[in-house]
Amino acid sequence: MATSHKPQPPIEQLTAQVIESYRSEPGTSHLEATFLPSRARVIEAIEVLRRIIFPGFFEEKRITSANVQQRTAELIQQLHDLLYEQIHQTLRYELNRTQGKGKGDECKNCGQQAADLTLAFLSTIPGLRHNLALDVQAAFEGDPASVSTDETIFCYPGVDAIFIYRAAHEMFRLEVPLLPRIMSEYAHNETGIDIHPGATIGESFFIDHGTGVVIGETTIIGDRVKIYQGVTLGALSTKGGQAWRGRKRHPTIEDDVTIYGGAIILGGETVIHEGATIGGSLFITHSVPAGHYVSMKDPELKLRPPKKNWRPRSQKKSIE
Repeated sequence: MATSHKPQPPIEQLTAQVIESYRSEPGTSHLEATFLPSRARVIEAIEVLRRIIFPGFFEEKRITSANVQQRTAELIQQLHDLLYEQIHQTLRYELNRTQGKGKGDECKNCGQQAADLTLAFLSTIPGLRHNLALDVQAAFEGDPASVSTDETIFCYPGVDAIFIYRAAHEMFRLEVPLLPRIMSEYAHNETGIDIHPGATIGESFFIDHGTGVVIGETTIIGDRVKIYQGVTLGALSTKGGQAWRGRKRHPTIEDDVTIYGGAIILGGETVIHEGATIGGSLFITHSVPAGHYVSMKDPELKLRPPKKNWRPRSQKKSIE
């Protein structure tokens, strides 16, 4: 009986080529990186926080008034340990990145700093719950297809993205390196909604449908704002690259504004004033006065009659 021989890849040759690429492209390698944070552990922390913020929704076991205190304490302890580990890692990583390899190894106060930052973040949880309760209610009231706030918590990508944004924003405010971006990119990957953790967003924020929404770092959004899928709140230009860092590049959206699907609003000096409504598929680089409705003139639709030999399928079947 003939035996088949599976071709063997040239492992040694390929290994040598890949190792050489590590040396020639150091920007995509991080060899001997003792203190890189773990993306998987950051995501694990987000999911523990989700169970704290929305008790009973994402647990495998039933949460009751009798066991809620014990379970909440367990989750907070678990979150504390995860965050302390990752904040400690990223503080030392940042020292190695900015001051040279070995500086993170020598850091004597990183442990205490990580402990302080971890407790500072945990102290924001009651405030996070308050803000997210308003966001969930806004999603329910803003969408007639929603049958309950339970449904918005379980099923709405906008609520998911806002939950992670609000947690990442608190990390950003505490000036924790890198972790806020890992958190926001997890939300982006899961929902298709890209909110930079540096953006400032007010109460009762609702993103309907959500896919393709982009909200830049220096965006300011007021209270009771509603936006739809495909909206971009971006910068007019990033040709200057790092020279733009720290400058207001993204628009300001005031209270009670609605922005419909596909609208693109650009520029740090662009202000959409209170109560304005922005129609779909618009490109806006100038401010809009309060209470105004912005739309584009309806395009002209052209209808051509069908070809002479065309007939509906139902007629074809009757003829046959």
